[in-house]
Amino acid sequence: MYVPHAIIFASKQNGKKKSVNQENKIVGIGYNCMPNGCDGQLPWTRSADDRLDTKYPYVCHAELNAIMNKNSADVKGCTMYVTLFPCNECAKLIIQAGISKVIYLDDKYHDTQETKASRRLLDTAGIPYDLIFDSINPSGMRNNAAAERDEEAEED
Repeated sequence: MYVPHAIIFASKQNGKKKSVNQENKIVGIGYNCMPNGCDGQLPWTRSADDRLDTKYPYVCHAELNAIMNKNSADVKGCTMYVTLFPCNECAKLIIQAGISKVIYLDDKYHDTQETKASRRLLDTAGIPYDLIFDSINPSGMRNNAAAERDEEAEED
C-alpha cells in the first residue's frame, strides 16, 4: 500500500459573492514510486556501493506524481502539501506547474545541496513555503527542522 506524500489543494472562489468564500478541494495526490512499467525491475534499496543500485536515480517523487495525476485542467494557484521539503528537481516542477505555495511536514534534508537549491529556486520564483506545524500545532510538538530553525533564530 502506498501512502500519499504530496497532496495538491485548489482554492475555488465563488465570484457571485462580494466576500470570497474558499472551498478547498484535492486536485492531485502523489506518492513515491517507480515510473510506469518499471516497478519490480529496478532496485528499491536505500543504500548500496553503487548509487545505480539504489532507488534514488529512478524513483518518481510524490510531487511529480501529484502534478501528473491531477484531476483538473491545471494546478496553477494551488497549494501543495508534502511530507518532506521538496528537492531541487521537484521545486522546478512546482514552479513550472504554477503551484502558489508549499506546506511541508519535515525538512530533514535541510543542509543538502539539493534542498538548498530548492529553497533558492522557490525564493527566486516567489513561491512561499511553510512548515505545517508552525500554523497548526496546538500541542507544542515540534519536528526536528522547526526545532533547529528556532535554535538558529535564538543564536542570532
